[in-house]
Amino acid sequence: MLGPYSPRDDIPSTIRLVGMTYIAGKVTRPESRARPVKVRFIVDSGAVYSVLPQRVWTRLGLQRKRSATFELADGTVITRGVSQCTFEITGISGTSPVVLGGRRDAPLLGMVTLEGLGLMLNPLTRELLPMKLTLASVAESSRSHPTRCSLS
Repeated sequence: MLGPYSPRDDIPSTIRLVGMTYIAGKVTRPESRARPVKVRFIVDSGAVYSVLPQRVWTRLGLQRKRSATFELADGTVITRGVSQCTFEITGISGTSPVVLGGRRDAPLLGMVTLEGLGLMLNPLTRELLPMKLTLASVAESSRSHPTRCSLS
């Protein structure tokens, strides 16, 4: 005789964690001629900003430009400094906001940095790919004239 069905019967006894994606990169202080620092980043599709551990950002001489409050996965709320940093990933470089992490924070490559470099993370293969970049423009015909608007 079959017992009653429970949705918990379908839950596997082990859970496989989603694979982590790592990528090597270099960071420098904007407009600095100093030697770049090599960093092995975790590409975090859930992170908005990139994070540099304290040993890296102090070595670069980055200074806090502003502070921001973040909520961690466990619900803890923390405040960290935010600065600007030049990232070089796969031969492409650009400046992006960066969170000035603590001693134990991992180096994360966030989505703002990736998008600024024109890169995206393929969620299926977990590899970085060039983004399809588009621009919107308004074509103006030779007969059309700009619309004037008056405010009363």
